[in-house]
Amino acid sequence: MIPQNIKDILANGENVGLYQTFSMIFFLIFFLGIVIWVFSRSKKHYDEEANAPLEDDIDDKNL
Repeated sequence: MIPQNIKDILANGENVGLYQTFSMIFFLIFFLGIVIWVFSRSKKHYDEEANAPLEDDIDDKNL
């Protein structure tokens, strides 16, 4: 039988459940890593970044 699409390949392949499990674990580790990284940054960093568009640049005064 020639598979017609990706769904057929993933439904009938060997170790498909193992690949899906590894994919989910990799995604969760990556997602939790990003969340931990964002929350570990200091509030001062985010306050500086939030106010950056409101600050005057030296280059703007020379126009």
